[in-house]
Amino acid sequence: MHRLAGDFAAARRTCGLSLREIGAATHTSHQQIHRFERGQLTHVDPGDLGAWCGVVGLDLAIRAFPAGDPVRDRAQLALLERFRAVLHPSLSWATEVPLPVAADLRAWDAVTGTGRWRAYIDAEMVLRDLQALDRRLTLKARDGAADLVILVVADTTRNRSVLRGAPSAFGQFSRRSRPVLAALRRGQRPPGHALLML
Repeated sequence: MHRLAGDFAAARRTCGLSLREIGAATHTSHQQIHRFERGQLTHVDPGDLGAWCGVVGLDLAIRAFPAGDPVRDRAQLALLERFRAVLHPSLSWATEVPLPVAADLRAWDAVTGTGRWRAYIDAEMVLRDLQALDRRLTLKARDGAADLVILVVADTTRNRSVLRGAPSAFGQFSRRSRPVLAALRRGQRPPGHALLML
């Protein structure tokens, strides 16, 4: 916000406009604009900010950046419960397990296993950018030292079509569900990374 305020003040001076002139043009208080320039406002209405920038010839662009994993919705939680129902009762179960990295906001949707092995689970309701998802899982596995990752995908016509159209996606993940599900039902470690549709 301080950098934006500095850019705004510099543009205002370049235009030769006073705070009162900008306030009059945008129907806002020139005192509020003055406080914004000095970094004294803790909250600025995006509409006002866009209007102020427009008067001095600036385009305001607001972007969102990833900051951890998204909040899971009810459907995704139901997908995780379908996966959990497959597990042998002896297997542990924990959800929203953070990566063991300081200040890292990422988390696995779930973790299951025994004292000898653990499987790290991510669940996806809708497949979109497969490359981005593959990259995200690869980085989480690397940073979290996860040697067994299971991607659980909702079994929908759309998701099946997406996967059929990208046979090389998730190359290190087996798409053979039966051996993985059989092992989990017995409480045993699956043979390797897997993509399951449930």
